[in-house]
Amino acid sequence: MNDPASKPPFDPSIQVSPDNPCPFLRGLVGEGFVDGGTVPIGKLSQTIANASGDKGLMKTVARVETRGIALIANGFGHILKSIFSGAQLDALRGGPLDKRGAGSRILGVDGKVNEEQIARLASFGRDYSDPNGGGTEPGINASEIQSYMRDNLKRAGSAARWYYRILMQFEWPILLKIMGKGEGENRYLAIADVRTLFNERKFPERITQRIVSQPVKPPSLILRVAGGLVAALLVFGVVALRFPDQFQPMLPGILGDLVAPPLPKLVEPRAAYWLEQNWALEDRHWFHHASQGTATFPVPYSWFMALEQPRLHFFAKPGMLHDSDHLQRFGFIPSPQTINTDDATLRRFGYANVYDKTKPIPARLWDPPVNWGAQAENVDGLPVGFARMTGVPDPATGQVGEDRIGLTCAACHTGQIHYKGIDVRFDGGPAMTDLRKLEVTTGLSIAYTLLVPGRFTRFADRVLGPSASDADRDALKQKLRTISTFLIDWEKTYAKTIDGKTRFNEKTKREEKQQDTEEGYGRLDALNRIGNQVFAQDMTISGLSGFEKNLHAKDAPVSFPPIWTVPWLKFAQYDASIEQPLIRNAGEALGVTALLNLSDNTPKDTLFRSSMDIKNLNWIEDLLKGSAPYPKKQLSGLTSPKWPSDIFGDNAWKIDGERVKNGRKLYAQICVECHLGPVNDPVFDTEFPDQSIWSSPRWETIGKDKFLNEVQKSVKGMGTDPAQASVLETRTVQVPGFLKLDPTQNLNAWWSCNLPDVSSTDMPYSLGLMVLVDIVSRKAMDDAKIDPKVQQAWWGERKNCPNPGPQPPEAKEPRPWYRARPLNGVWATAPYLHNGSVPSLYWMLSPAAERPKSFCMGGGRDYDPKQVGFAVVDGESCKTGQSRFSTRASDGTETFGNSNAGHSFDGTPAPGKDGTIGRVLKEQERYDLIEYLKTL
Repeated sequence: MNDPASKPPFDPSIQVSPDNPCPFLRGLVGEGFVDGGTVPIGKLSQTIANASGDKGLMKTVARVETRGIALIANGFGHILKSIFSGAQLDALRGGPLDKRGAGSRILGVDGKVNEEQIARLASFGRDYSDPNGGGTEPGINASEIQSYMRDNLKRAGSAARWYYRILMQFEWPILLKIMGKGEGENRYLAIADVRTLFNERKFPERITQRIVSQPVKPPSLILRVAGGLVAALLVFGVVALRFPDQFQPMLPGILGDLVAPPLPKLVEPRAAYWLEQNWALEDRHWFHHASQGTATFPVPYSWFMALEQPRLHFFAKPGMLHDSDHLQRFGFIPSPQTINTDDATLRRFGYANVYDKTKPIPARLWDPPVNWGAQAENVDGLPVGFARMTGVPDPATGQVGEDRIGLTCAACHTGQIHYKGIDVRFDGGPAMTDLRKLEVTTGLSIAYTLLVPGRFTRFADRVLGPSASDADRDALKQKLRTISTFLIDWEKTYAKTIDGKTRFNEKTKREEKQQDTEEGYGRLDALNRIGNQVFAQDMTISGLSGFEKNLHAKDAPVSFPPIWTVPWLKFAQYDASIEQPLIRNAGEALGVTALLNLSDNTPKDTLFRSSMDIKNLNWIEDLLKGSAPYPKKQLSGLTSPKWPSDIFGDNAWKIDGERVKNGRKLYAQICVECHLGPVNDPVFDTEFPDQSIWSSPRWETIGKDKFLNEVQKSVKGMGTDPAQASVLETRTVQVPGFLKLDPTQNLNAWWSCNLPDVSSTDMPYSLGLMVLVDIVSRKAMDDAKIDPKVQQAWWGERKNCPNPGPQPPEAKEPRPWYRARPLNGVWATAPYLHNGSVPSLYWMLSPAAERPKSFCMGGGRDYDPKQVGFAVVDGESCKTGQSRFSTRASDGTETFGNSNAGHSFDGTPAPGKDGTIGRVLKEQERYDLIEYLKTL
């Protein structure tokens, strides 16, 4: 140990400029280790590295990090001066490192210490046992420091800038690293040491000894320049990786691929409300978390819960991937662990507010009742749409494996709107989630766990326990590496395959290269994704090679359609493609990655076995459906949400009765031709009895019940984007012969589809999907030992056959078609058109040429009750993490799948005027019709 006499005597007379707001640097100046003015960066970095106590490579890293921060301390315009002269410690106030009151506020601009703010710092910590034997003392550890810094930003409000979070990581966490006591999660920063540092500008004795025991050697000019440049590059890389939301979009190519995609800032609501929709609380929570048998995420449940966010934290642990605050930034809705809890907790999640007024009857007591099994729990507090699949047998071997985690239909079909700090939530509506970002983030989280020092150790401790053997840890790492390798290889395979494929563009009438169209918040190319999963990835996982050729670009994204009323509609999809509800739901489950065996190298009775939960799929449909609409002439089950004027005291949400009357008349004139009469307006039925939906001949009796055969219109005549309608119309797939899909033989035999002969190995994607999902569903029922009579009841009388189109066939409606559904709850389904290309009802009722061509979505964007949807500015700048919808690419060409044309009110419909469906509406008429649509 060095002689304590070698330490310079503490001189309290040394003055420290109030324009040096950094407590650690003030200590270095106050103790006489560095000057109070300009300090060479080499000396500063060496001194701080010495104080850290690090050795070897870690000490070198600390020096480089310090150099980087010191370079920008006086502003980016002073970098060259900083390289050659040094950092000016008496000119830091007002520079990049000064948070202007958004920090601790312990030190005033006059250099005086505020003891109340030190006490506030202590309030975030607790008492710790001094490892040096000094009893207990107040302190604050890493997680408590993070809470403290978050509260500082919250306190600053709008005065806080986005980069303040970056600055904070180089303040209190560094103090903890250098001055802290203890190890691991028990390492803490003593409040007494903090008080001494601020008041006396004096370090604990152990810190000063580290510094004086290691002399500072001045580097050469070449090393100073080289070190400065390296530090600057390192700082940019560190900041880009640590704070990807701001920097990822600026990074080129492969660098951008290594950084987590940017996410919007999470804005906590002042209050949240779930709207009444005829579901009891237990119905709603079960729907949110009941497993459909999906394993959407590529790792077991326990692994997912152990993964960290793919961001770099040098002085604190990163957050967990599953943190609700993190997942909410992808657009997911927070959910309680259980509904069997106190009212305060339920209110915090928006659950209790609705049920203060009425208590809907639980579906278990409906007539007929819904038997949906045990109440689903959410023990880890995951958001709406996340479900745990337990007791999962491998479809090929039957061996029960670890629990898996998957998304349910609630993940995509549960909506919410934001307005002035209040969240209004509703079931069955379109979600505003970005699933692609979550896919990428999960993959990067796995990669970071394998590559970033320390992460795998923490991951293994969580999964296996801290006492796990090295052999078990090695085995876990190998399994994780295998998953990571598969994901990387699959992304490469997808990119290479799509790069070599073409598609026919209906608008340009030309073949062109396939490429993805950004899905973004609130959109997903579900049809192409299901095909890619079932006919490419599932086959690869089953050991079949060569079927990556079935891949297709994700180039037809659509807005998530509302699912209220859907059980009583003949067709649920925009393109009116599938009538059979069990096939519809099972296809969705397979697309969201239910495990599926398509291998010919496994026992014969395991072929087509899946992890799909066929019981839950049937119960979900019953829960949505309720009792038959006839003879009562009303819908039950999940009803559409009502306009929430009673929640907001704002005048903008009040309904104008006179406008509603005018709008009702307009609806009867221009909307009923396609959307039919409203399902929930008795006044309309009385005033316009001939147009009432309940007297419509479009109710078709199938079996014992009536179903609404919606109006179908030609895509060409509607003039809307044709991409989604073309997926099942044009895409083909190839399958191995041993599967014996034989769509002609099987669908004709089971459903009397009257199909012409189709190859059993090369077929339209539509037929391949219908027959494969049919076979898998039958296998799931047999494996679940469902009684044949019950199976028949579950299937019902609705056929699994291709849609024949409008009936009777109309010459003016050539294929393909889009279907028009009743407009109940339409206010809650923005943005509009099937591809989410029109931001509000106001623009839907406008000439298509006037609609905004580019706007931003996601990030808690406020709802606009006047336009009903989102009030946007054409070409507006997006906030960090939002996705941009644009009808045109950066080079000016039209973006495939993103046209916002058609369904246009710009004249009189006539032959040759594709896309025109009605006359130009006066401004007053638009708002009258909008007012009426609010009431549906």
